[in-house]
Amino acid sequence: MKLRPYSAGFLVCLMSVVSPLWSGDWPQWKGPDRDGLSTESGLLDRWPAGGPPEAWSITGLGEGYGAVAVQGDRIFVQGTRGRDSVVVSLSAADGGVIWSRAIGRRLDHNRGGGPRGTPTLDGDRLYVLSENGDLACLQAGGGGIVWSRNILNDFNGRNPTWLISESPLIDGELVVVAPGGPGAGIVALDKRTGETVWTSRELSDQAGYSSAVAADIDGIRTILAFTAAAAVGVRASDGKLMWRYERPANRTANIATPVFADNKAFFTSAYGTGGALLDLTREGDEVRADEVYFTRGMQNHHGGVVLVDGHLYGASGSIFTCLDFATGREVWKDRSVGKASLTYADGHLYLLSENNVVGLVEATPEGYREKGRFTIPDRGRPSWAHPVVAGGRLYIRNQDALAAYDIRSQ
Repeated sequence: MKLRPYSAGFLVCLMSVVSPLWSGDWPQWKGPDRDGLSTESGLLDRWPAGGPPEAWSITGLGEGYGAVAVQGDRIFVQGTRGRDSVVVSLSAADGGVIWSRAIGRRLDHNRGGGPRGTPTLDGDRLYVLSENGDLACLQAGGGGIVWSRNILNDFNGRNPTWLISESPLIDGELVVVAPGGPGAGIVALDKRTGETVWTSRELSDQAGYSSAVAADIDGIRTILAFTAAAAVGVRASDGKLMWRYERPANRTANIATPVFADNKAFFTSAYGTGGALLDLTREGDEVRADEVYFTRGMQNHHGGVVLVDGHLYGASGSIFTCLDFATGREVWKDRSVGKASLTYADGHLYLLSENNVVGLVEATPEGYREKGRFTIPDRGRPSWAHPVVAGGRLYIRNQDALAAYDIRSQ
């Protein structure tokens, strides 16, 4: 392992002060609880023709498919600059660059180069993982590197076909990532120093493209992850593999983040596979997983699913779909804006199709109710980044461009 220490020479000034977490923040992949749900209210319940007003837009982020993290008056996003994979801090007021930091060598790919992940904020620290396996902890205020290491090199992992796409999970004092190495399918590091705390010695699955979540199952802290081969649960205290379930894995690209609620977890993938709900129960000092149902009705590729009032919403293939969470029963489906990523806020689903269409849809099992749509410029690649709602703004990242839209009702 090679650790690169934080440089004591970095400049601390008023511009490097990061606001404390507040209710409008979106500090990591899929929001505060990694479930794609925003608690904001007072947002537009219908868009005017052409969409909500644009507050600002910028270009120059470079290549990448990752979403943004937002904390107070700061935005954090990954991209590329020359030969480097970088993370950038922007002003939420106007998109101006506050700082930019290279964290490793960029990788190119015929489906688009650059990073795929979203930065993770934890207090005044920022955790980022590049497409090449460079994991870094930075000072959020000024971008100084506290520590860094390469998880593929250190744990003998192999980069997936379409490059590393996960966003680091912070759980207590740990940062959890999936190198996909022998006896190190998932690992936990000390978030302060980057030193290894545990490796999942019984799990050697190659990494998928999904980001893990943490859950408490009757007092057992559990990491829920979707590897290249299976849905898995490992014990957060020591990395012990407690269960492994292969049915929702397609062996090509498992991307969607697990959905957890009421001691149940939903996993889904595309390529003709489907989704499954698992009932998680404690047995001694471990957790057991039992299938509640398996459905072909939710074959989610990359856009993820959200759970709102007992119903799952997401794109099944290219068809937007609502399922009953408890039973897997299909409630409704609609072609909508096509295959899309999504975020929930204030009674509505914010959709971004891979074909550059943004949509607003009411989150209701009563039927598909669209409240507006607009198009964004084509940047030459599919629009795969997930939309983010924070501070009364809708953020849409599309390759090197980022736009902020004012969606407040007043």
